[in-house]
Amino acid sequence: MLSKFKGSSKTPAVARSAGASLRVLGLTWLILAVWPLVAPNDYLVSLGGTFFINLLLVLSLNLLVGYAGQVSLAHAGFFGLGAYTSGVLSASLGWSPWAGLAAAPVLCALVALFVGIPTLRLRGHYLAMATLGLNAILSVLFVGLVGITGGPNGLIGVPSFTLAGWDLGVPAAFFFLAWTVAGLAMLGLRNLVQARAGRGLRALAASDIAAACMGVPVLRYKLTVFALSAALAGVAGSLYVHQNNYASPETFSFFNSVLLLVMAAIGGLGRYWGGFLGALLFTALPELMRSIHDAELLVFGVAMIVVVGYLPAGLAGLLDNRIKRRGGQP
Repeated sequence: MLSKFKGSSKTPAVARSAGASLRVLGLTWLILAVWPLVAPNDYLVSLGGTFFINLLLVLSLNLLVGYAGQVSLAHAGFFGLGAYTSGVLSASLGWSPWAGLAAAPVLCALVALFVGIPTLRLRGHYLAMATLGLNAILSVLFVGLVGITGGPNGLIGVPSFTLAGWDLGVPAAFFFLAWTVAGLAMLGLRNLVQARAGRGLRALAASDIAAACMGVPVLRYKLTVFALSAALAGVAGSLYVHQNNYASPETFSFFNSVLLLVMAAIGGLGRYWGGFLGALLFTALPELMRSIHDAELLVFGVAMIVVVGYLPAGLAGLLDNRIKRRGGQP
């Protein structure tokens, strides 16, 4: 069926834009690599690693919601499933953290397929309702399976990543591990959205019926992007649990799923740099508001109202418009 949905060959202008976006991505990642060298302490270096984990989360949710138009309210649940899968395999069964890193996205993708196969055939907000229920189920399991997850006290004793005897739990070492994984995810997203499949996803976001008429295999695309989004959240969960050597169930609650959706919207749904800007805000704002009790929720709420009312394309859309007005490429 994909043969009916063939994109035209790239024009020179499109090719130049693609090359420029790749150069911008490379330059951005090289600048970020300097952070461990200029950060004044290990805490800020570890915060850089947390930023890349948040980037994986917001980027993967942006792929599902922004590009494919499928709303999920279980992203924190997949994040937790990846964290507990990798953490339990390492702490309880003695597996290598690298094996846990491989197993976490596979299990998350399988669960996403299990939920998606019956619900993605329907229209409307059925997926959102199904994922809402899934996040509730996972939250209960994280607390209730005390013998496996540690229950409300959390999972402890999770080892850090090691490579050839080198402890990657050191903040600077973990930073570059997360930097590498997030960079590959950003590069993969760039290649996906510029390919035929990316145009198919955008067609899905506009209209299922129109996409099907153009030859897009609607159900297959929906299932694939849902599973891919969940798998990336699982990778983020694995990195998180091995960075902190601990997992607590409240980190993966429904509230955090909503918060991730808010961050994706503020960053810019369906915009390439939307995940980056949303993750940056998601990482920095709690630190800036730490001394002000409950101010974080207030700021997030006000920011969401501003985005919905005045900046529907988010911060990335605002940035794109400024670049266009100056005659550049977005």
